[in-house]
Amino acid sequence: MTHRSTRAAVDAVFRIESARIIAAVTRIVRDVGIAEELVQDALVSALEQWPSAGVPDNPGAWLTAAAKHRAIDLVRRREVYARKLAEVGRSLEDAAPPEEPDGPEDIGDDLLRLIFTACHPVLSAPARIALTLRLLGGLTTPEIARAFLVPEATVAQRIVRAKRTLAEAGVPFEVPYGQDRAQRLSSVLEVVYLVFNEGYSATAGDDLLRPQLCEDALRLARQLAALMPQEPEVHGLAALLEFQASRTGTRTGRDGRPVLLAEQNRFRWDGRLIRRGFDALQRAGTGPYSVQAAIAACHAKARRYEDTDWATIAALYERLLALTPSPVVALNRAVAVSMARGPEAALELVDELAAGPALRGYHLLPSVRGDLLLRLGRPAEARAEFERAAELTLNERERELLRERAEGL
Repeated sequence: MTHRSTRAAVDAVFRIESARIIAAVTRIVRDVGIAEELVQDALVSALEQWPSAGVPDNPGAWLTAAAKHRAIDLVRRREVYARKLAEVGRSLEDAAPPEEPDGPEDIGDDLLRLIFTACHPVLSAPARIALTLRLLGGLTTPEIARAFLVPEATVAQRIVRAKRTLAEAGVPFEVPYGQDRAQRLSSVLEVVYLVFNEGYSATAGDDLLRPQLCEDALRLARQLAALMPQEPEVHGLAALLEFQASRTGTRTGRDGRPVLLAEQNRFRWDGRLIRRGFDALQRAGTGPYSVQAAIAACHAKARRYEDTDWATIAALYERLLALTPSPVVALNRAVAVSMARGPEAALELVDELAAGPALRGYHLLPSVRGDLLLRLGRPAEARAEFERAAELTLNERERELLRERAEGL
């Protein structure tokens, strides 16, 4: 077996199995940074041994065992060192963390523990995203950097700092219990949601979509739903991402340019993902992600754009606005109102948002306002709004579309 084919095999196995291997090792050493180093050591061993010995029948189990052996050796060395310190009258203050209590809330899954650790609120949002994609998505530092259009050094620094912060803060490798679980779960769901959104509508760069990020986020959402079947909002997020992912193939044309929702070919929407979305929606609750999933379901039900139930969508946005007061949600509600009750009623809502500072640099505000003005027969004002939106966006594909709409007027 050649070194190149071995490398390909190791990379493929690692992308699939890395999260579970790192989680299993972290349970032993209680430090995600050290665990990842031990797993990397196991990968090096695979690259050294597999060319001559051949790829094992179960390469994931081989890597897990190799990494666990290294972890156990490390723990034993620590224990020997601790005993030697005790013999000379020193005490070891670093006691092993107690096991979580057994009970109905004890999920006992290493992968779930790793998710809660990587998404701990002690980390900044960019750090949580980078660490989650590294540990749970199996992405390399260059891949994360390319996905978010930031320098590799920036991503590497975020990951290193995140591991250091978790170690210094003494974040336990556990699934939180009671009220703390609900608070921490919101952080986990937010990370998955942000990763998907960046893939679904890139904030900057030449491409509107980054499909790999969408796929990674969707995989994480499905893992969460399988690991936490009793959490309705987890199913709400999974349903939302399934519905959104079903449309990715129609959101851009062959040239990569954006295709508006009204112009998308709905027969090309992925029916399998839509069915998965409805299945997850049945287990969803009444939280923000569940309400957003219900909105996406309204679009999925409509065979044609003209069949969309905008009145229900507007009512759902009203509910979402009550749950998560946000100017972006208010803007989306205004769009739904424009379709349900006409552009004049919606323009009043948009003008109220434009008068405040919250969306001053948000390119979709003038874009929406331009649409409303155009529908009201005010093309000169609409053109100015589209031009302003083109200046504000950082995404080149969106800028092209907005400039074309302005020039068309």
